[in-house]
Amino acid sequence: MITGEIKNRIDSIWDTFWTGGITNSITILEQMTYLFFMKMLDDAQRTKEANANAFGVAVKDPVFKSGMWHNPDTDRDVDYENLRWSVFRNKEPETMFRIVSKDAFVFIKNLNEGKESAYSRFMQNATFLIQSPRTLTKIVEGIDHLDMNNRDTMGDTYEYILGKMAASGNNGQFRTPRHIIRMMVELMQPTLKDTICDPAMGSAGFIVESAKYIKEHYEKDLLKRENAEHYKNDMFHGFDTDFTMLRIGAMNLMLHGADNPDIQYRDSLSTDNPDSNRYTLCLANPPFTGSLDYDAVSKNLLALTRTKKTELLFVSLFIRMLQVGGRCASIVPDGVLFGNSGGHKSLRKELSTISVCKPSSPCLRACSNPIQAFRRLCSSSPRPTQEERTECGSTT
Repeated sequence: MITGEIKNRIDSIWDTFWTGGITNSITILEQMTYLFFMKMLDDAQRTKEANANAFGVAVKDPVFKSGMWHNPDTDRDVDYENLRWSVFRNKEPETMFRIVSKDAFVFIKNLNEGKESAYSRFMQNATFLIQSPRTLTKIVEGIDHLDMNNRDTMGDTYEYILGKMAASGNNGQFRTPRHIIRMMVELMQPTLKDTICDPAMGSAGFIVESAKYIKEHYEKDLLKRENAEHYKNDMFHGFDTDFTMLRIGAMNLMLHGADNPDIQYRDSLSTDNPDSNRYTLCLANPPFTGSLDYDAVSKNLLALTRTKKTELLFVSLFIRMLQVGGRCASIVPDGVLFGNSGGHKSLRKELSTISVCKPSSPCLRACSNPIQAFRRLCSSSPRPTQEERTECGSTT
């Protein structure tokens, strides 16, 4: 649970970005995640070092090794120790600014090994935009009091920051309201046996909420090694075509305990996405940007419904990606259910043949103004076998 003190601290950090000349909400969040990641790496290693000292053994796979690190941007050697949050935070503002902007930031951009890569592998085109030593000092002082090892608190903190981004009026389209996401997850009831995918993940809200649901309902089962490994490494999959959102989504997942999710830069509707009959659960609020060129769309999606409309293509994608018996919950426009074009009709016919389709009641109109354009929640649960195929029903 996030406390009032933490909210006030985040609000203060947010205001510091504004006074420092960074006013775009998604840029603030992105710059904040860079610093979060620096602190997470150091906090994790300090915990490892304390445990290793207690048992009199060496630290296994340290991020900050002994000796020097070669900075490829400046072509000079830097002491690993100076790259650590607990060291540079105590430096003078000008010295800290130089270390963070020229060395520590370059270090995390080039860190691409082990489970730390869940976030760092999308850092190649990242840019450090804080321009003032004084601004950086105030931000570092605010973040320094956050316990990055407390995943429950940090997860709630990150969701609070995402809420501020949406409330600012900029880039709010990337964040489906939490109560809608929670309702959809509870309808799908994910389990430890599931393999979950959001092919248009944005800030990874659906995947994060699924992870929280699993932790709440299978706390004891997660103590088993095989379940814990599946949860951390193999359960969650997400794709996006925006590196900024991939970084934000990866950080969101890491702060909720999914240390090494399968997060990839991928256009889910193109031939870049070969996934078929792979996942047991899909959750999404895909972008509905109009029409695409046929040449840009995977041919096996067009085989289900020959259309250029992204809302129909994503439903076609869910059908292809799901295993037999899989479930899906996705926010879609009314037209998917009631459109009269040939593409709409052929897709509905396919759904009625291979799935039990349960459109929700139009309660979203009353409970969620931010997505009032999407007035229906279409869930297919489960995808039946040949013998179980039925006509499409409705709960409305």
